[in-house]
Amino acid sequence: MKSKVTLKEIVGTKIIYAALLVCYYWMWARRDWHNYYDSIQNSVFIFTIIFFLVQASRVRKYSKEEKDELAIQNLRRTDAIGLKIMVAATIAIAFPCAVGAIDGSTAGYALVGMILVLAVARFIIFCVMDSKGV
Repeated sequence: MKSKVTLKEIVGTKIIYAALLVCYYWMWARRDWHNYYDSIQNSVFIFTIIFFLVQASRVRKYSKEEKDELAIQNLRRTDAIGLKIMVAATIAIAFPCAVGAIDGSTAGYALVGMILVLAVARFIIFCVMDSKGV
């Protein structure tokens, strides 16, 4: 891969990290078992190893390149927006859990789902801000 590594690529791969988190949470929290679960678990594990190796080389290459200061500022603004969304969503999950409306397993799925949605929203917000040059 001779192409330049962009901050947009680095932010976009966080979606894959969040999807892997959802997969691993499903593997840990499920209460049933089917024979094909072994295949799914092994596939996710092999994909994780390969993805981490490829990503490590891309991040190492990105650290040696010249940084785009405007993109870094946009990422900081995006993270500030994401933090506000995360706090609101966590409160929205914690309150029903506190009053007994949802159980712990459902709250866990809601939390990891929220992380996945937040990763996608972060990428979209960053792309919009970066394309407009805000």
